[in-house]
Amino acid sequence: MNYNIRGENLEVTPALKSYVEKKVSKMERYFDTTPVADVHVKMQVHNSESSIEVTIPMPQLVLRAEEKHADMYAAIDLVVEKLERQIRKHKTKVNRKFRQEGSVKYMFKDNIEDLNEEIATGELGNEEFPEEEVDEYEIVRKKRFNLKPMDTEEAILQMDMLGHAFFVFSNAVNGDTNVVYRRRDGKYGLIEPE
Repeated sequence: MNYNIRGENLEVTPALKSYVEKKVSKMERYFDTTPVADVHVKMQVHNSESSIEVTIPMPQLVLRAEEKHADMYAAIDLVVEKLERQIRKHKTKVNRKFRQEGSVKYMFKDNIEDLNEEIATGELGNEEFPEEEVDEYEIVRKKRFNLKPMDTEEAILQMDMLGHAFFVFSNAVNGDTNVVYRRRDGKYGLIEPE
């Protein structure tokens, strides 16, 4: 994995960089082969609160997590735990639904017992990972609506008028389905298909 680590209001020291790389590289044990991926890490400090955001885009799967804590090292530990939970959740959920070659399932080790065996033989660290049960996702409400062609500004206005955090629309310029959303910093984001 290639690491792209940057800091905002924070100098990324060699010790911090080394700690991030050491912790994030432990996630390689979940995969059959070491994933070829760029790991994007953004660390920042605001009002004595440290936050870290880690994004790992891979084929067919994007892992992303962010955490805040008073201590940057604690935030790093928390974000890695969150990423590990995402991997375990994806693995158990995807194993139930997709059985064909090329699905996300085949990126992961066959089962948690293999990981626990490697831990017991000393190939990995000491902690064990229990099989994580994932509750079924329950759809409690469905909505249907026509995607009206509009530009991004009009979609943002519609979203704000409705008081929603996101808005799905048909882009009037190219006809693609897009999503505008409100970011935590109060600005707006746009999601477009590739």
